[in-house]
Amino acid sequence: MNAAWIVFLKEVRENLRDRRTVLNTLLTGPLMAPIIFVLLINGMIARELEKAEKPLPVPVIGAEHAPNLVDMLKQNGIVIEAPIAEPERAVREQDADLVLRIPASYPQAWNKGEPAQVELIFDASQRDAQGSVARLQGILDAYSQRTGTLRVLARGLSPSILKPLVVAARDQSTAQSRGSMMFSMLPYFFILGAFIGGMALAIDTTAGERERQSLEPLFANPVKRSKILLGKLGATSVFALTSLLLSIVAFSLAGQFMPTEKLGMSLSIGVHFASLTLLTMLPLVAMIAALQTLAAAFAKSFREAQTYLSLLMFVPAVPTMLMSIFPFKTETWMYAVPLVGQQITITR
Repeated sequence: MNAAWIVFLKEVRENLRDRRTVLNTLLTGPLMAPIIFVLLINGMIARELEKAEKPLPVPVIGAEHAPNLVDMLKQNGIVIEAPIAEPERAVREQDADLVLRIPASYPQAWNKGEPAQVELIFDASQRDAQGSVARLQGILDAYSQRTGTLRVLARGLSPSILKPLVVAARDQSTAQSRGSMMFSMLPYFFILGAFIGGMALAIDTTAGERERQSLEPLFANPVKRSKILLGKLGATSVFALTSLLLSIVAFSLAGQFMPTEKLGMSLSIGVHFASLTLLTMLPLVAMIAALQTLAAAFAKSFREAQTYLSLLMFVPAVPTMLMSIFPFKTETWMYAVPLVGQQITITR
């Protein structure tokens, strides 16, 4: 029997004996990420939909200066709250998402047919308030446009003069392409699953055997060290691939519980996606196993190897972060770059 095959079977059997490690590696890791992902996405979708449907409370300063505007806001689901003494401070300290201030000069400008200014006080850095600000801004813009149209009609003019330029927006995005923006972290989770799957065995077959003093007797056998290394790499790759496969299956099942269609998005994680992801990740799995084995082999102890491999797990996050911060046009050569090629293929 081939020596590499014997070493491969030995490492697989020894790793399977440690059932607790196997369960943590092949179940906890691959399953935890999809569960957390589903909970986060569902929570975000539910929150955004709830905020869009429920009445929006807005503190209004100077409501007595614009009764018609206040009535219009009430008709559009805005709950008028009592004025705040220090609106800027309240917004900065997140006591209020936004505040509408109507100055005393509003009725005079309005009656003259001049632009009447209102102040919308908010903090753009507060993501939680962005939806509320956009909602109120849209209502005010619609009211302004409608009033302007009525004023033009009262003067016997066509409302079209208010729009000398009409922009026809043609959005070419699809539900699936919009979904890929939200789920751009999926490749990282898959790569992380492969890292977790091979980590324990990569450490045990190198630094672990060195601590148990079983590595030297193995090298004393009349077998080429390349075959010993090949067997160890093969065993690490199998567990990394198994963990990856479980991650793909778990995310495929988790995708059925995410109501992405409510946001006009589509997440197609079916058999075709799973097969493509698995084929795309196969070369990377071998590279991950080799890097983990190499890093663990340089370690002088089991704990040191754990430190090295824990730091190595941050490497896959770099392409994901860079591609999120610095959008770029995909080039053909990028598909050949490890980590980057997988990120592009899976998300596109």
